[in-house]
Amino acid sequence: MTAELGVLLLADARLPTGGHAHSGGLEPALAAGLTAAQVPDYITTRLRTVGLVEAAAAVLALRSARTDPDRLGAVQEALTARTPSAPQRHASGLLGRGLVRLAERLWPENPAVRALGGLGLAPLRPVVLGVVAAAVGMDEVQVARASLYDDAQTVAAAALKLLPVDPTEATRWLLRAEPTMTDIITRAIRVTCPDDLPAVTAPLIEQWSLEHHGRTRRIFVA
Repeated sequence: MTAELGVLLLADARLPTGGHAHSGGLEPALAAGLTAAQVPDYITTRLRTVGLVEAAAAVLALRSARTDPDRLGAVQEALTARTPSAPQRHASGLLGRGLVRLAERLWPENPAVRALGGLGLAPLRPVVLGVVAAAVGMDEVQVARASLYDDAQTVAAAALKLLPVDPTEATRWLLRAEPTMTDIITRAIRVTCPDDLPAVTAPLIEQWSLEHHGRTRRIFVA
């Protein structure tokens, strides 16, 4: 498989990893009063906080997968420490497990894929994303972009189910987010080790995730 095909594969919402069950926090944000007009700003805020942390973690996981898979545990620990919301960690773990299942079926002999089994029951999504990216030959910029695009696209796709939004407008949100993604990619690939992983947060997104977790009526897991 070529790296170019790998990028398309990981950016495809039809990839069987369960991503369709997540809204990137949009559902609880709307329940808390976010309006349709504010969704583009919400996407940007996620990219600059959650997105940056996860993209940088995916880059670190990619490097570890290529050079020393035993270091994936340090990336997992650093990312866990920077994801204070338990529901967000749970959601990332669910997505991670979906990617692990895919990786184990497609690249069972890959040392980094096998090392994922030592991370416990729920390797977080960015860690597994980095391992899969290494397996298909993607570079650091490609995995960071895939991570960011997936986050933004998850929100945009969920908006079509939660709001009266024209699909063309949701596509416009993604195009307008491209300069933000490019800036974050530059920052993500500068991270050199797990201790340097950014620790920026979005307190309201975390609070909304906690409120959403306790609701009995909801469309998305998170």
